Amino acid sequence: MTTPLGEVLDGRRTAEFQKAARALLKEPLLLAHGPHADEFRLVRQHAADLRDWFDRNTGWALRVDAESARLGRTPGTLADPTHPAREASRARAPFTRRRYVLLCLALAALERGEAQIALGRLAEQVVLDAADPRLAAAGVEFTLERRDERLDLAAVVRLLMRYGVLRRVAGDEDAYVSGAGDVLYDVQRRVLAGLLAAHRGPSMITAGTFEERLAELTAESALDSDELRFRAIRRRLTRRLLDDPVLYYGELTDEEQAYLTRQRAFITARITELTGLVAEVRAEGIAMVDPLDDLTDVRMPEQGTHGHITLLLAEHLAAADGAVSRGELEERVRELAVEHGGFWSKSAKQPGAEGELVEQALAKLTALGLVTAVPGGVARLPALARYAVGETVVREPGVRTSQRKAQQP
Repeated sequence: MTTPLGEVLDGRRTAEFQKAARALLKEPLLLAHGPHADEFRLVRQHAADLRDWFDRNTGWALRVDAESARLGRTPGTLADPTHPAREASRARAPFTRRRYVLLCLALAALERGEAQIALGRLAEQVVLDAADPRLAAAGVEFTLERRDERLDLAAVVRLLMRYGVLRRVAGDEDAYVSGAGDVLYDVQRRVLAGLLAAHRGPSMITAGTFEERLAELTAESALDSDELRFRAIRRRLTRRLLDDPVLYYGELTDEEQAYLTRQRAFITARITELTGLVAEVRAEGIAMVDPLDDLTDVRMPEQGTHGHITLLLAEHLAAADGAVSRGELEERVRELAVEHGGFWSKSAKQPGAEGELVEQALAKLTALGLVTAVPGGVARLPALARYAVGETVVREPGVRTSQRKAQQP
């Protein structure tokens, strides 16, 4: 029997809607030109429905114009440091504190600048702004006198090029770093204007500590009714289910737990409708699992030496009764190198490499919500149990389990 045309069109539209939503969750800033041009066209086609869904369920604003689509995505947990900005290179090294400062100073200089700017001119503006006594008091120094400072600025510029804020016209950043040339960029002002995802402008923030300023930057309007409070709770829970690998009940307030108990089926069904993610509900919490395995920036298991070591350490931690020290994990890596070293890279087998290997593995396990730092080392979280390995059971060919048990004395 043939499927009615209406059902075919509805199914295609649903698939396109999910693909557009997933594209925004992976890349909250999509450009009309470049590697994500096809996804941008889908987002623009479904912009009205996407805007309504994100506003209603997460409070994230979606702005779409002829040049870009920008989802004003804010994290579900402001204190989570496990997903930093990274270099737009194969190494993907996380940004340092100085690079974050340079990124903010570069954006401020670009906002005041013209439609085109040279890297040397941008550097001059950044150096002037970095001389602010308040930055000096905070320990930030930037003079462009050292090569590592120029490398930091080049990393910031390449990240802005990846975001589409800058478009290279002529020159090369490596030549600038070595002092052999300059680079000219077009400034995409509309993309620049929508880069900041915040409910309030930074100039309006008056709080003192970093945590207070961050909370004020993302704070929503006053909630003076039960309906508004429930909506705010639903948005927070939805943001965390979309953002975090695992939502543990123990991390929620009593009010959030009560609301999630009543509305869990509704909230998870709405997320599945948008993204195709499937809710995995356990006694300790909820994980939204991706059958397509591409809606994440941290994967496990993963190929390569580091992926193998991370998986083996996860197995070791899953079997531990309590906290495990860094020293014990490093000793475990040395033992594993004897057993599995033939499959590892040469650098991973060098004496002293175990410290860095453990650090990288723990960074990934922490980002995935599988372990947490505690006094004396690290401790497993409930979701790590999926990586535990049970005892080996040898089955006899042709013998059923019930028969084998009956034969045992």
